[in-house]
Amino acid sequence: MNETAHMEHRDYTGAKLGMWLFLFTEILLFGGMFLVYAEYRQVNTADFHEAGSEMNVFIGAANTIILLTSSLTMALAISSIKKGLRVRSLTLQAATVLLGLGFLVNKYFEWSDHIHKGLYPDSPDLLAMSHGKILFFGLYYVMTGIHALHVIIGISVITFTLALTLRGGISGADYVKLENTGLFWHIVDIIWIYLFPLFYLIR
Repeated sequence: MNETAHMEHRDYTGAKLGMWLFLFTEILLFGGMFLVYAEYRQVNTADFHEAGSEMNVFIGAANTIILLTSSLTMALAISSIKKGLRVRSLTLQAATVLLGLGFLVNKYFEWSDHIHKGLYPDSPDLLAMSHGKILFFGLYYVMTGIHALHVIIGISVITFTLALTLRGGISGADYVKLENTGLFWHIVDIIWIYLFPLFYLIR
């Protein structure tokens, strides 16, 4: 291996390692919140059951399908750029962005419906409910809100990689930025796969 190839390999390995370390901190963040949820649910099972009936399972399921599809389009975008299929990769990256926006639109309508019903933090209607229900909706807004923020960040980064690909900054010879972005997006999707049953399906 010549010196240039060695340096490129080292840079690639370093970039991948840095991304995995960052993703590990994300797993710790959400893992901690999942543990808090489990503890509160154990103590307030009946209240969590009743509060969960307010969740719109259809929207939750639709968002799950959207994010799973977006993971597929992102994986195919990376595979395409590795094969030198630039236009296909651009199309798939754009599709991933649109799917992410679709997720956020659904989340906006869902939150708007909850707010319209008075089910939001510190609302008089919610404060009049039992302690367990207040905890449920508090966790719901915090956990899905932080997740939605990650979706926004992911969309922004994919838009950036889309522009880089368009300008030739990402290609079949240099795709680590797109690969790392894909790893982040997959983690965001996996987190939702855990959030969906916790808030929408477990009764």
